[in-house]
Amino acid sequence: MRIQLIEAYKQPKNYSVYVVITIIILILITLCVLIPITIKNKGKTGKEQQKQEENIVATNTTNTIAEQMPVIEEKNLPVLTEEGIQNISNIYHSEEKIAYLTFDDGPSESVTPLILDVLKNNNIKATFFVLGSRVELSPELVKRAYEEGHYIANHGYSHVYKQIYASPESILAEYTQTNDAIRVAIGEPEYQSHLLRFPGGSRGSAYEDVIQQSIELLKTNGITYLDWNALTGDSEGKKTKEAMLQRLQETVEGKNSVVILMHDASDKILTYEVLQDVINYLTEQGYRFGNMYDLIK
Repeated sequence: MRIQLIEAYKQPKNYSVYVVITIIILILITLCVLIPITIKNKGKTGKEQQKQEENIVATNTTNTIAEQMPVIEEKNLPVLTEEGIQNISNIYHSEEKIAYLTFDDGPSESVTPLILDVLKNNNIKATFFVLGSRVELSPELVKRAYEEGHYIANHGYSHVYKQIYASPESILAEYTQTNDAIRVAIGEPEYQSHLLRFPGGSRGSAYEDVIQQSIELLKTNGITYLDWNALTGDSEGKKTKEAMLQRLQETVEGKNSVVILMHDASDKILTYEVLQDVINYLTEQGYRFGNMYDLIK
């Protein structure tokens, strides 16, 4: 037996078998280490992926809800306060140079769009004292002016002096009729301009007494009024741009705060043609342009 073991020991060893066995053992050890790590990482990735997918679904759901919700646009709904009444009352008293461009008797299909284009090109917000009868004929122009940031104020319904000035109550009735027309035109059932310009102005006419009597009635209904202290003469029969610009210069001179009377009725094409010159002149004189929204919040 001992001789056999000695003989076996003396036989040459097959080292290749040992190498293969060693390699197999190392592979098994490596797999034992890597497989659990891989499984762990795979589980973690799966959870992260699930979470990511859940986030995507939640985001898509939120976007869908947002798309279904109506877009709420900021409304230009004036609110007349005591401060606003005082602002209008003191409009001609200002330390700075400020110009308010105002247009009466519109809208008209032939002139108002052109005036709106000029104002838009100069980034100026004006005030339109509209006639209710004209609003009903061209509601889309009133809506455009409103949406472009201009103040839609009230000039009565008919512009027929005997009708509107029959009594204080008839003045209020014409204001209300026009305000209703404005609401329909701009699509805002709660709109109230709170601001009236008496046809012909509040002073100096044969109807001054009834106008003054109506002021308290208007005030109790949340309505104030505004005249002007400068003009281009487009309702005085001025026939040329030069004459209108000269009239403006005469009435603006020496004033810090100016409320400029102009018109956008269908026969006032010259008002459109001189408007850019008016804006240029006022700018050169150091005026900035104001809007009634600055005064009636």
